[in-house]
Amino acid sequence: MSGLEPDKPIEASCDPMQASPPLPASGFNTRAIDLGRIECLQILDEHGDIEEGLQPDIEDNELLRVHRAMLLSRAFDSRMLAMQRQGQMGTFAPNLGQEACMIGQVWPLGDEDWFSPSYRAFGAQIWRGWSMERLMTLWAGYHDGFPPPDDVKDLPFSIVIGSHVLPATGIAMAMRRAKDPHCMVVNFGDGAFSQGAITEAMNFAAVDQAPIVFVCENNGWAISTPLDKQAGNEVLAARGAGYGVHSIRVDGNDILAMMTAMKEACDRARRGEGPTLIEAITFRMSLHTTADDPTVYRDESLVEPWHNRCPIRRFELWLTRTNRLTTQDCDRIREECEQEVLDARAYFRKNATAKPREIFDHIYDTITPELESQRMDYLRRLDRKGVE
Repeated sequence: MSGLEPDKPIEASCDPMQASPPLPASGFNTRAIDLGRIECLQILDEHGDIEEGLQPDIEDNELLRVHRAMLLSRAFDSRMLAMQRQGQMGTFAPNLGQEACMIGQVWPLGDEDWFSPSYRAFGAQIWRGWSMERLMTLWAGYHDGFPPPDDVKDLPFSIVIGSHVLPATGIAMAMRRAKDPHCMVVNFGDGAFSQGAITEAMNFAAVDQAPIVFVCENNGWAISTPLDKQAGNEVLAARGAGYGVHSIRVDGNDILAMMTAMKEACDRARRGEGPTLIEAITFRMSLHTTADDPTVYRDESLVEPWHNRCPIRRFELWLTRTNRLTTQDCDRIREECEQEVLDARAYFRKNATAKPREIFDHIYDTITPELESQRMDYLRRLDRKGVE
């Protein structure tokens, strides 16, 4: 039922591009494109309904764990945005409305699997074991926040658009050669898909049959550039098929579809069946980063329909309708998540300490003479100013 096997089409009207009502004209207008072998998966629609026969076999306690992770991600997002506006945090990339993409893409990963995130993947990082105070330290610009926790097989997140996808593919190729029975997941946005490095990575992965899952979070906007201005073929999953990579489109606001597609893609990779590209159709409801003002280039009417397609809203509709949760449970969990974030903020404020004298210590193992000269001049300046 996954749609990952091209010759076994899903017998359901589950194309997120043809959801009811149609997606708004916000860079998602499908031109006259033959989807061909690219299948589309939606399990849970925006009304919280599941078509008979499509519900995945996932235990209730796991569904509730995922629901809580999505709420925690949103609470973290909201608090970080507020902290940035108050001058307490550096530039931040919000992820409002993309919680299903973030949590769903790492849900199937075990401790021995790898994850290479882009800069908008903090919800996935929290799921993987990054503490929220560590992520706050990272976004505030402290070096201590950047390295992954010791027991987490993640790469540091990438700020340079698409630069992390080739190294992630290299790790996956090395895993195949080492007969490592695990997989790598790497994510990037639709804008990053215009970078040549990503297509090079997919070609390497396809030829090598590397155990990697590429996740394109297609949120419709490459900062201020809509999809129809950056791609002649707006079905980005077709690019993977062109390189011989198993490819599928998924309703990225449907957490059950994301979990299902990702599990099958990771299982394929672990079995030695090569890479998969998942194009997750979602929408960037908030800012590109806190340095951005989307009202300059995007009409608010394009955003409004996506409130009803909110991944948390539709998941809660289904969870409450099926008596897995009550509305009171949802309110309680929201309050608990908000308190967790506040506790993390308090820890961050207490422990985040600037270390200006270490600024040159993380560049080279053996510092060059030129940098050593600059370092000594810098330290003398700190001494004159009395900076410890």
